[in-house]
Amino acid sequence: MSDDNPKSHPYSNAEKDPDDWTTGDEPMTGAQASYLKTLSEEAGEAFDDTLTKADASKKIDSLQEQTGRGKTD
Repeated sequence: MSDDNPKSHPYSNAEKDPDDWTTGDEPMTGAQASYLKTLSEEAGEAFDDTLTKADASKKIDSLQEQTGRGKTD
């Protein structure tokens, strides 16, 4: 018997490409906006409040790389 319950494997799709998100074209969440604003300020970049969820996620990843935030090393 296989275990097809996605809750049994909570990290199996944790790294899904934002371009594949079914809600990726919706406006970014409040949490994304807040964190992205902080990262943008730290990186000296303009904050774009019109990004979609998917684009905000990609921008967050990029700014985390640039600022060194979010690293677990």
